[in-house]
Amino acid sequence: MFIAMNRFQIALGSEEVFEELWRRRESHLDGVPGFREFHLLKGPTDEECTLYASHTIWDSNAAFEAWTESENFKRAHANARAPQGTYLGHPRFEGFEVVL
Repeated sequence: MFIAMNRFQIALGSEEVFEELWRRRESHLDGVPGFREFHLLKGPTDEECTLYASHTIWDSNAAFEAWTESENFKRAHANARAPQGTYLGHPRFEGFEVVL
């Protein structure tokens, strides 16, 4: 298995806007070979931001990489824009091979 995560630092006060964007967007993940699960995780808040992570589980790294090169990926990210000032920096990708 492979877990793909993107970490987002969301400006204070923009959490509801960010969450609503994710609720309304079409992921285009249904039926993608190797896709298992998606979760949007909300983490701690500090004096600057709230941490979020998109968390997807895949059969393999190869299945995830195939998704990132697919038309479904392009469609899923075409309307993923948030109002200016929502993000504090670019999302940070982290990929993990499941060991146990």
